[in-house]
Amino acid sequence: MKDLDPNTGLSDAGLLRQQALIGGKWVDADDQACIEVTDPATGNVLGSVPDVSAQQTQAAISAAEDAFSSWRRRSPSERADLLMAWHDLMLASAEDLALILTLEQGKPLAEARGEISYGASFVKWFAEEARRIEGAIIPASSHDRRILATKEPVGVCAIITPWNFPNAMITRKVGPALAAGCTVVVKPSEFTPFSALALGVLAERAGIPAGVINIVTGMPNRIGPALTGSATVRKLSFTGSTRVGSFLMGQSAATVKRLSLELGGNAPFIVFDDADLDAAVEGAIASKFRNGGQTCVCSNRILVQAGIHDAFVQRLAQRVRNMKVGPGIAAASQVGPMINQAAIDKIDAHVQDALAKGARIAARADVPGGRQYAAPVVLTGATPEMVLASEETFGPVAPIFRFETEDQAVALANGTPFGLAAYFYTQDLKRAWRLGDALEFGMVGLNTGAVSMVESPFGGVKKSGLGREGARAGIDEYLETKAFHMAGL
Repeated sequence: MKDLDPNTGLSDAGLLRQQALIGGKWVDADDQACIEVTDPATGNVLGSVPDVSAQQTQAAISAAEDAFSSWRRRSPSERADLLMAWHDLMLASAEDLALILTLEQGKPLAEARGEISYGASFVKWFAEEARRIEGAIIPASSHDRRILATKEPVGVCAIITPWNFPNAMITRKVGPALAAGCTVVVKPSEFTPFSALALGVLAERAGIPAGVINIVTGMPNRIGPALTGSATVRKLSFTGSTRVGSFLMGQSAATVKRLSLELGGNAPFIVFDDADLDAAVEGAIASKFRNGGQTCVCSNRILVQAGIHDAFVQRLAQRVRNMKVGPGIAAASQVGPMINQAAIDKIDAHVQDALAKGARIAARADVPGGRQYAAPVVLTGATPEMVLASEETFGPVAPIFRFETEDQAVALANGTPFGLAAYFYTQDLKRAWRLGDALEFGMVGLNTGAVSMVESPFGGVKKSGLGREGARAGIDEYLETKAFHMAGL
């Protein structure tokens, strides 16, 4: 595959929209305020989007409310057909969607293509789930009564999505919302709004009615309070940091919104002496360096048992040393740029803190010139006292912690207020069951570095959030159960 030149443009230029979508209309900010969107690989400006006001956000909420009354009454099969049409258009436009994603977010184009496919899979899955929303008939205590439990859509939903997966985090939330009969106001990250707006274009082409999907672009301080303070918005779904999620939870308290919060992680990746070494190294590469380490389920702490420690470090170091770092549109790139300077600064601070406290660099990849790149690095001698042991680095830093016993590994793994994802490698079946029970995380991977797929519930415990996305559980988050009592029968 040849390197792509962004100057060649998109096959479908209509996908690159620079306006917000409110009630079926593409609009600028009412005060003409806008935000520039830059390519993190070059710093070049790709375009701009409106910094919509609180009043415009309220208009989007009202548009979603108006559309809800008719959308909820469409049959499940009608909603499913429209979602499938949206899915098909996503796949037909996959190359353009991937290029937009890479240019605004930075990840390698191969990963961007994977995200487009992954994102579309949620729309297909929940199109199918729309046809399977079922209630129940519950036996009553008297012979002349029946109790029907029915499922109804929650209502208007606010969807706030992050920059690291600007396509899939939208479809994973909007797919089940629409399938359930809800309407949405989507607030994408100000760093990566073009992926969201392209999905809005395709939703229009698929025939999804005006107002069902609204997309408001801009800064959180203008949009967030309007969403959290609205009594019309009955649910808020957010993916991002625990700090911001906690803040949104507090803002939503007055209106008692239903919440789905997919927040920060501090994932352990445990390798026992009896692990398949090659598989463990491959799993660590997949888990740690996907999207340059900028994912909430990336292994943040790699715990390796003493007997296999040196061999694991040697093999991982060799792989990391040879990683190709560069612009996402370059065919050879395995790790792209970080999203912004703040991300680079945090990564550098974590590495310097670890080195000051006794860690050593086992391997470091070469990086191009420019501050937008962070070198993939393997650190040995990591300890719980280091900042990277307790905070998400959100970058391509692989710290190796040595442990001796299984109990020690479990204590280290669980020694965090976060509980999103955990991974471990062993060929001992009894240990597999013990660890599966003992690890305090919403998702646990045995002999795999990947736990994100449409068929599986995704979400965490403790400070990693509330609720689940994907799988059957994903649509339940957008449904309320109503008990309908029928007496005098």
